[in-house]
Amino acid sequence: MESLEAAKVIGAGLAAIGVGAAGIGVGIVFGQFLQGALRNPAAADGQQGRLFIGFAAAELLGLIAFAVAMIILYAI
Repeated sequence: MESLEAAKVIGAGLAAIGVGAAGIGVGIVFGQFLQGALRNPAAADGQQGRLFIGFAAAELLGLIAFAVAMIILYAI
């Protein structure tokens, strides 16, 4: 039975890697937006909608990874 608990903790830890990856993804999205806005400031307003869509997608994946980690720990 102890090996099952250890496997749950390891699985939850592996699922939680996605939370860190979401932080990296958000940084990339905002960094690329800033890089493009500095190169062409006139186009920055047109790209702002895509910025928020990219941010929301990256954050959603992080929240899903967190939810999966919690399900593994407490529901299984």
